[in-house]
This record gives sequence, structure tokens and C-alpha cells, in this order.
Amino acid sequence: MNFTKFHILILLVTTTLLSQVKNIGLPDIQNYKRSDYKGGTQNWDIDQDKNGNLYFANNNGLFQFDGSSWRKYNIPNSIAVRCVKIDDSGKIFVGGYTEFGYFKPTSKGRLSYFSLSKTINKSSLKLMDFIWKIHIHNDEVIFQSFERTYIFKNKKVKVLEAPKRFQFSFQVKNHIYIQDISLGILEYRNGKLFQLKNSTILNNTEIWGMFSLPKNKLLVATLNKGLFIYENDKMIPWNTEANVFIKKNSSLGGITIKDKFIVLNSVLDGIIVFDLNGKIIQHFNRTKGLQNNTVLTSFVDSKNNLWLGLDNGITFINENSPFTYFRFSYNISTVYATAIHKENLYVATNQGVFYHSWNNSIKEDTFKLVEGTTGQAWNIQVIDDQLFCAHNTGALLISEGKTIKILDNVGYWQFKKIPNHPNYLIGSNYNGFSIFEKTSTGWLFKNKIEGFSRSSGLFELHDKNLWAKKDNLVYRMTLSEDLNKFESIETYENLSKTTKGIANIQQLDNKIYFQTNNRFFKYSYEQNLFFEDKKMSALFAKIPKINSLTQDRNGNIWYIFGESLAVLMKTNQGGYKNIVAPFSKLTGNIVSNNLSINTTGPNDTFIGLTDGLAHYNPNLLNNYEAKPKAYIRGFSFPGDTIILGNGQKALDNYKIPYSSNHVKFTFSSPSYENLENLEFSYQLEGFDNQWSNWSAIAIKEYTNLKEGDYTMKLKARTNYGKQSEKSTLNFSIFPPWYRHFLAYLFYILLIAASIIYIRKRIKTKIRKNKYYEIIEQRRLYLEKESKIRQEQYELEKEIEKLKNDKLQIKILAKDKELVNNSLQVVKKNKILNGIIYKLKDINVESFDESTKFQFTKLNRSITKEVNADKSWKDLEKHIKNVHFDFLKRLKEKYPTISPRELDLSTYLLMNMSTKEIAEIMNISGGGVELARYRLRKKLELNKKENLIGFLMSI
Repeated sequence: MNFTKFHILILLVTTTLLSQVKNIGLPDIQNYKRSDYKGGTQNWDIDQDKNGNLYFANNNGLFQFDGSSWRKYNIPNSIAVRCVKIDDSGKIFVGGYTEFGYFKPTSKGRLSYFSLSKTINKSSLKLMDFIWKIHIHNDEVIFQSFERTYIFKNKKVKVLEAPKRFQFSFQVKNHIYIQDISLGILEYRNGKLFQLKNSTILNNTEIWGMFSLPKNKLLVATLNKGLFIYENDKMIPWNTEANVFIKKNSSLGGITIKDKFIVLNSVLDGIIVFDLNGKIIQHFNRTKGLQNNTVLTSFVDSKNNLWLGLDNGITFINENSPFTYFRFSYNISTVYATAIHKENLYVATNQGVFYHSWNNSIKEDTFKLVEGTTGQAWNIQVIDDQLFCAHNTGALLISEGKTIKILDNVGYWQFKKIPNHPNYLIGSNYNGFSIFEKTSTGWLFKNKIEGFSRSSGLFELHDKNLWAKKDNLVYRMTLSEDLNKFESIETYENLSKTTKGIANIQQLDNKIYFQTNNRFFKYSYEQNLFFEDKKMSALFAKIPKINSLTQDRNGNIWYIFGESLAVLMKTNQGGYKNIVAPFSKLTGNIVSNNLSINTTGPNDTFIGLTDGLAHYNPNLLNNYEAKPKAYIRGFSFPGDTIILGNGQKALDNYKIPYSSNHVKFTFSSPSYENLENLEFSYQLEGFDNQWSNWSAIAIKEYTNLKEGDYTMKLKARTNYGKQSEKSTLNFSIFPPWYRHFLAYLFYILLIAASIIYIRKRIKTKIRKNKYYEIIEQRRLYLEKESKIRQEQYELEKEIEKLKNDKLQIKILAKDKELVNNSLQVVKKNKILNGIIYKLKDINVESFDESTKFQFTKLNRSITKEVNADKSWKDLEKHIKNVHFDFLKRLKEKYPTISPRELDLSTYLLMNMSTKEIAEIMNISGGGVELARYRLRKKLELNKKENLIGFLMSI
């Protein structure tokens, strides 16, 4: 019998470990709203790539989620994407309205779309509708629409027409099945369709799912006719719990979990998870945490967690977790204690005591209130197969969902059996302590213990000694033999002279310990002092300061530090293994002032929470040994963005210009179980001296980086404490042009050239200085010589000037003399002309020939003398030669001046009188005055200006 029970237990544990689907409580549920991924309402299909990134076929496009950020990708000719499938090479095949093809990453990680539908001659096809399903079958990719399927193979697309009209297609292991509204279910093999016998009976409904069952059976899920088994060419209804649910709520397909369980989506009531016998294990709907009751698609990711594409939003269900929960949907609130009694699970809450049937599984129905327990229940305990409740209203006995007896009407905290008194209990209440006695008629209130009337919920018993803690004091009270009073009471404030305060009292391995600051003490009754248990203190030496602790029935020590829970799990070797990380998701939800841990079996531990009850299966922690993956998801800098982790070939080193030395990194880790507690640590080698502190922030920016080579290193840590391998990215920042290698080479050459130039300049300057000294000496010598010469020259010039002045005076005198002589000649010629005129009046006819000859000869002689006299012309020529420079300057300054006016100007310059000018120019004195007036006017002189002075100044 024991052997059989042992094997049944092993089988149950193994099945639980393999299945990853717990039938106790609900796992964590994370909802993603449209505002989170900024997409459309309906999500039709889901798939995951090798790097853990998830892809959702949404009404507004294809959405990618890496755990940290969402990215949207569109396809041409279609806003909506109906299906998505990823092959081993990383190609992301998608289908939409009149469009299908695949996305493939570029060298910079951006997903680029390649259309396959463009290769089809659409003019020869009457209609190309939505692509609803994609299957990767052997070396083919099958795109299925209602009218036909398109088969992509060897870079070519072939068309397979529907016999009548397709509905949907399904891939069951290595088989492809398609429903035709005329021929029923068809199997696709080698490019052809083969009809399944007797499958046309489902022609009047739509098939939305097909699944493999043992013994080559097929499970067929219809929209509104329920579930059917296809076996031995027969289609028969599958009369199970799952079938009843689907008939009521309509099926929208589903998925298999590790060939052990099947998930079915419904139109009206969320999803169910059932085993291969059709027994419902889990049911999720809006009441249980989904944001929508219509589930269009479901997907099991690489860690066996469940993703749901809803009619409005996306939901993640953490099936791969050791924790499940009973929260508001089970009608319970803050839990202070739990107990299992007579196949019922009881929970003590702030609203009362609730219970639920317990047979190692709890389905979807809610907990019920135990009659007569409404109000604050502090504790629930099984003692001698009786269920005691420490309630705000008193000490209660409960059985089969009812309060069967009220033992005392004072509020109680807890109960303990008294050592060496098997028929007695002691209970701590609001007024001290009381004794209960077990009689032939059951448990009865016996008496209040006199001598102590303070309320203390924390106490322990050792023989006749009762240890209680109240405020900052610990009381040691000795019970009398009749249990009616405390014979002695002693108080303790400190554990020793050096160890101040007493934080807690607890019983571990049937020994009472007194603890403060993680140091554990026992009490010596012989010596009446506390002494430290070094072994126990060493166990907690590296643990943060604890608030309280308790030990479960398996010897595991649970403790609270801050607002977090952890456990020292007892090993087979007698030691302890500290487990902290898995409980991080409970941080802040533990009832820290009333720790409730109830281990009822090897796979069942109940933990009281502020918002319900958690069920913990420690055996499922084995699933978290795998390390997470850390990705440097995005690398951006001004001018470019590189997306990593999309399957592209990584470059050895990214080159960045100095003008773009502001870089930004985004991180991700496809560990979706508890994203709020996912943490990253990073180090930019070349800038950071050490790794950063762990943080949930998935982004890091660096500004104004210097030129050089850098390596960004990243690690991720899950809430289970597992760290990823190091992920790295290398990049280099070029220096600015003025700090480039060539610039430095130029600077070196320039400095060398400058030194050479300066040396040459110095040498040249020295030579020049010497040269200039010689030159300066020579200059001074020459200057002196020049000065002497200049003085000699000036002397000579002065002498020359004196000579010129003297000569000028002589010339002027000569000119005057010449003029006078000329005037005399003019006068002479005038007289001679007068004589000639007079001779003409003489009558020569009266003369004799000799006299007439002599007269004529005389007349000719006088006329010849007058005509031959060139004195005037010589005078005019002389005047012009003497005053040539003056006449030239005057003509240049006044170009309109006439020759006669030039002559007049010369005469005036020679200081001739009006009479002399009149005689020379052969005009009257009035004519000279008129000529002077006209000359003044042409020279633009006013009346006050002296004409002769002006002419002399020219």
C-alpha cells in the first residue's frame, strides 16, 4: 500500500512538473491595452522568433514586442495583418488583404518587407481575399485564403484552387488539414488535396481548431457545434466538460501545451485549459482577469507561457510559474492564516473565515463565508483534529463551514498546546491569556490566567514558562500547577549589555529563540541569562535585517525583510538554501505584521497576502534554472538608429563620427514572466569604471563621449535571481578633424617645420642684424656724407639761385630793353610808313627822270626797310621762348584762352603799360582795357582780384 501511494505521489509530482499547468488558483495575468502597443483592436495571430521577440498580427499591422518596447510594421495594400509565421531562417511571413510576403532584417536591423503576392499574375485571378492562415510545411510556406492557397517553394509561388470554398486550415504535427465547405476536411500532401472520409458532416459549421490526441485521434473544434473526435474515419461528438463549455460559448480555435493540455478560445467566455480527457483544469475570463471575453488566438511561447490575442487587446498568462493566486475573483481579501480541515481549505481574513473544498485542486468557484465569522479573523488552527479560530469576537470552533461553538467572547490572537498537559490549550487574547480544557463533551473555556492582563499576540511556551512580547519588553511568566495564575513574572529589555533590545520571539526546531539584528539568543534558566547561538546567528549573518520569521512543518524557515519574503529551504544534507528571488513578485503584498505560511504538502505552500492568497509549488522552481537572455536592442546616435536582435548579422564594430557622440541604448530580455521585476546592469567599457546598479530602466544615454573604442556590456536578471550571460556591442567614435591621427601628424610636421623655420629665421635674423649693423654704420656714414653733400648742394643751389636770380634780372632787363628797342623800331617803321604815305602824295610827274628815278629809288628803299624789318617777329618769338612755361600752365588751366589773350597775359606779366601794349598789339588804349576785361572774365576773376598778381601766381 505504501509503495503504491509513493508511486502515485511521484506520478503526480512528475505530471505537475511536465505539465506546467496548475489546477490551484490563477497564475499571474498581464494585460496589454491598445494604448500600450498603440495598435488596433483585434489580434488574429501570434508567433515568436529565435531571439524571443513576439509578433502579433493586428488590425493595424504587424507588432513586435521584445519585453521592453513595441514596434509596428506595415505591409502594402493592407492595413490589417491576419496571420504571421516565422521560419527557421528568421523570415517573418505575414498575410493581409490581397497581400502576402515576408519581413527580413536589413543590416541595420530594420525589418524590410518583400512581397510575394506581386509575383502572381493577378489579372488571371478573379479574386484575392484575406490571407487567413500561414503554415510552414517541410520546405513549403502555405498561404491560405478562402478562394485558394498559395504555395511558396524554391522562390516561386504556385496556386492551389479550392474545390468549392475553403474555410480555415490547420497544422497538426506534420499534417496540413483544410476545411472545404463542399468536400469537408481535406489533407494537403505533395501539392494535392485528399478528402478525409465522413468529414462532410461538419459542412454546416466552421471548424476553428484541430488538435492531436493519443492513438492517432484528431480533436476537431467547431464554432457552434462543439467538439468532435475523428477516429477510424468516423466523426463523433466528444462528450466532456470542455465540450459543454464550447457548445455554450462557441470555439475560436486554440493551441496545445506540450501535448498534455489543450487551450480553447471562446467567443463569449475567455478560454479554458483542459487535459486530454476533456477535464477543465483552468478557466480564464474577464472575471478572472482578462480584459475581454472574446479570444481570437492563443500561443504558447518558448517558456510555455500563454499569450492571448483578444478582440480588444493582448493578454499574457504566466503558466510557467510556481505561484498561483486566489484574489478578488475568489471572493477573499487580506489573509492572516490558512488551514486544511476535513477536505476544506479555510482562510482567516479581515472579513471573516472563508472556505473552499480541497482535493489538491481548486476550480473556478469562489470561497464561501463560514457562518458566524463575519469580522476580523486573526488565526485559524487545527488542534487535535479540531478547527480553532482566533477571532475579533472570541474563540470559535468551526466544522464543515459553520461555527459550531463559541468558547469565549473576548477577542483572541492564537492558541497553543501546553507542554505536558495534553488536554489543555492556552490562548492569547485582548486581556491576557486563558486556558481551555478538553473534556468528554469537547473543548471548554476553563479560566483566565491571573497576574497578566495585557494583550500580546506573540508568545511561546517552554515547560511551565510562558514567554510573551509586548511593546519593547519580553515577559517570562511561570504558570502555576493548576494553570490559574502566573506565579512569577520577570521582564527583559535587552539580551545583553552589548546587545540592546529584543525584536522577536520564535520557536525553531522546538527551541525558543530571542532575536534582534539577526543575532539569535537562547535563555539559560540555570544562569538566568541570554546567550548567543552562534550557529543560528551565522545562518542569518549575510541576510538583510529580518522583521519576523516562522518555521513550517518541513523545517523550512520563512522570514520577512523590509516588505519582502524569503525562505531558508532545508536540504537533504541538513543545511539550508536561501531562496529570495522567486518571492520578489510578492514584495509589498505580504502581511508583514502577521506572517502566514502554511505548508500542507511537498508541492503546496499557502502564503497570506494583503490582497488574497498565494499558492507556491517549490518543485516548479526547477523550471527557472535556465539563464535569461539580455539584448542590446537598440543603438542610436544622431543621424542613425540600429536595431539589434532581429536576426541580422552583427557588425564587429560600428563607426560613429565625432559630431554624433551622443549615443542611446535600449535593452530587452524576452523574460515575460515578471517584467516589472526584470532588471538590467550595464557597463560602457572605456567610460564606466564598474557595472551599474541593477535597475528596471531599459534605456541608457551617454552624451559628449570622447573619441575612442567602446564596448557596451549588458546583463539581465529575472525576479528569480538568474543572471544572463554578458551581451556586448563594440563601437568606435572618430575624433574630430582637429584631433584625428592625420591632424596630429600634420601638427607634428607643422611643429617640426616651425622649429626649422624659426631656427632659420633666427639665424637669418642674426645675419641680418649683423648686416643691418654694417648697413646702419654705412648709412650713418653715407648720411653724414650725404648731409655734407646736401649742404654743399644747397650751397651750390643757393649760389645757382643767386646766379639764376641775377640772370633773371638780366633777362628781364634785356627783355625790357628788347621791348624798348622793338618799340623804337615800331615807331621808326611807323614814321617810315608815314613818310611812304606822304611820298605817295607827291606828284612825281613833275620831276625829271633823274629825280623821278631817285624818288622812286628812295621810296623803294624806305618800303624795303619797313618790310625787311623782322624785329617784331623776333620780339614775339623771344617773348614766347622766355615765358613758355607760363604760357603752357596758363593754357592747361584755361583751355579756352585765345592766342591774343595769351599775348596780352605775357605783356601784363612783363609789367608793360597800357600804352606799350597798345603800340605792340597795334590797338588803342580802350582796346587794351577791353581786352583786359575779357581776360579777367575768362580767368573768372572778381573785381577785387589783381590781374597781374594772379598771372604771376600761375
